[in-house]
Amino acid sequence: MKYYIIAGEASGDLHASNLMKELKKQDDAAAFRCWGGDLMAKQGADLVRHYKDLAFMGFFEVLAHLPTIMKNIRFCKEDILSYHPDVLILVDYPGFNLRISRFAHAHGIRVFYYISPQLWAWRSSRVKTIQKNVDKMFVILPFEKDFYRKYDYDVDFIGHPLLDVIHEGSTHTKRNIFLKQNHLPDKPIIALLPGSRRQEIRQMLEAMLKAVPDFKDYQFVIAGAPSISPGFYSGIAEGINAAVITGQTYDLLYHSEAALVTSGTATLETALMNIPQVVCYKGNVFSYLIARLVIHVKFISLVNLIMDKEVVRELIQKALNRRNLTLELKEILDPAHRREMTTSYAGLREKLGGSGASARAAALMVQYMKKN
Repeated sequence: MKYYIIAGEASGDLHASNLMKELKKQDDAAAFRCWGGDLMAKQGADLVRHYKDLAFMGFFEVLAHLPTIMKNIRFCKEDILSYHPDVLILVDYPGFNLRISRFAHAHGIRVFYYISPQLWAWRSSRVKTIQKNVDKMFVILPFEKDFYRKYDYDVDFIGHPLLDVIHEGSTHTKRNIFLKQNHLPDKPIIALLPGSRRQEIRQMLEAMLKAVPDFKDYQFVIAGAPSISPGFYSGIAEGINAAVITGQTYDLLYHSEAALVTSGTATLETALMNIPQVVCYKGNVFSYLIARLVIHVKFISLVNLIMDKEVVRELIQKALNRRNLTLELKEILDPAHRREMTTSYAGLREKLGGSGASARAAALMVQYMKKN
């Protein structure tokens, strides 16, 4: 069968690539045309657009890049009709993908949505768009099935694919080898995860680096995104003692004592690796003010949202400053607090369900297609 898959961010590229790997096991004739990234390309995708050219962060930034976004949408519609897939698989990325779902449905193309948009946080009215245009929704957070049930829309909860990713990447480089390979001194590490998009990285890394002078017994190491050159990070960290390593985020976390993490999927990855963390967020002031008006959730991190309580501290906007970063880092480096946080992480893993999410999603997708 022919699959057209759209993922607009680094996390979408990761989860879509694992889904593709499982789809190939279920369907010997699987062919993929995709919007995504390097991981999807490695699974044999004919890559149409790379996510690094698609991801715009915040309301103000989206408005500024609206002509580019609309041009991409027009091209995507034409490309889908030209390829004529058996199914269109949308991976999160709602601003773009919900528009495409309407178009595909209108042209009689089957639509699957893998990893639901966070409609429970804001714009829940878009459930109507999903009900009308999406044939099957596959959700990865335990409370999402109940959310959709309120709207009489049946979805499949398949568990969180990160559990598979963490498990598969569990064979880590030994500490001495890791340090030697990356030219790092033998000092305890605090990891910095500033995100995957250039404007996000610049804003978050500048804020995170303010804590460096207060922890002279530690080394700070930046987790570089594969699509961003190391020089971009070095330019932001000029004059500050912070190393950059690319494409080794899990190894870096495994060997770290703590982490400063930009709000997003990385907070969940850090928790699943049992690393104490402080969640950070700082955006364009206008985008943030708009977000406060329309987003209705108690927390910004997935860890706290899933647990429905504060497990990890969140520093947002003005609260993301040197004083608070230093105070919170010192607290999570304390052994007693570390034990408390990792105990909560164990409860998080239980709520997320067992491993095998990608395989379950692929099996259900093929099953639904064969039925119809």
